[in-house]
Amino acid sequence: MVALLLTGAALARGTFQTPVITSPLRPAVNGEQRFLTLPGFGRVGYYADPRGEGRPLVLVHSVNAAASAYEMKPLWDAYAGTRPLYALEWPGFGQSDRPDVPYTPELMARALRALVAELGTEVDVVALSLGSEFAARAALDDARIRSLALISPSGLGEPRGSSQEATAENRAARLYRILRAVGTPLYGLLRTRPSIEYFLSRSFRGPVNAGLREYSLETSRRPGAQYAPLSFISGLLFTPDAYRELYSPLRVPVLVLYDRDAFVTFERLPLFVQQPGVRAVRIPGTNGLPQFEKLPEVKTALDAFWPRTP
Repeated sequence: MVALLLTGAALARGTFQTPVITSPLRPAVNGEQRFLTLPGFGRVGYYADPRGEGRPLVLVHSVNAAASAYEMKPLWDAYAGTRPLYALEWPGFGQSDRPDVPYTPELMARALRALVAELGTEVDVVALSLGSEFAARAALDDARIRSLALISPSGLGEPRGSSQEATAENRAARLYRILRAVGTPLYGLLRTRPSIEYFLSRSFRGPVNAGLREYSLETSRRPGAQYAPLSFISGLLFTPDAYRELYSPLRVPVLVLYDRDAFVTFERLPLFVQQPGVRAVRIPGTNGLPQFEKLPEVKTALDAFWPRTP
């Protein structure tokens, strides 16, 4: 896979170069755009719709070459006005700053904890894919995160790379250094329309959502858009054994929504659901983005889950 990406990077120096767009990025969802300052990083963007009653709901997207809060737009639209609603954009993505700095799981977890602190109240969190690992990490250190709903979460398959965490982390660091050497042309390939359409198609059972496709193209062409994805591609944003480090220590109610996924596996999900307070609901006919293809089923599962959370 890496060899193919590096070959593509060489090609990207020519035909596959894509322009960087410096105009403001349009909003991903229909909410007020707000920012918080994360010390040592910069501004982190989030959307807010404080209407409604009950415990605030925080939505967090996945991480990929073109991630943004648009990935959570179906859920945003479904819950807007019914309860206070917020959508965080991880550092390096969407409306957040995109500096050339190290991107780590702890940085992402800090951003979510900072948003919870900004809100100053208990929250429920819905996280997508790798965002689930960051959300779990944040929940382990912040008791105000009262529940987690994880959509197609990473980290429930077999441990990544090696059972020795230092070995896996060193391997990711070495790969990151290699990718940094070809970062701009490599990312130039990843953000082309054919590349984005291909990777999105693997997360849809049916046609790719056109709005998500177009927004992915837009957000991936902003200045600095390559820095966080290069950390993702190298593996630096993954926890080598997320189940042991992040999921099994959780003591808050957890709902896992899943079916098939081209990028993650769920071998340890049966073990996870044996923990008190952990439930799993399969959303058949989906490939990792059930909120786009099976929104009624996803909403039904979520609405049944939250009344059980203290």
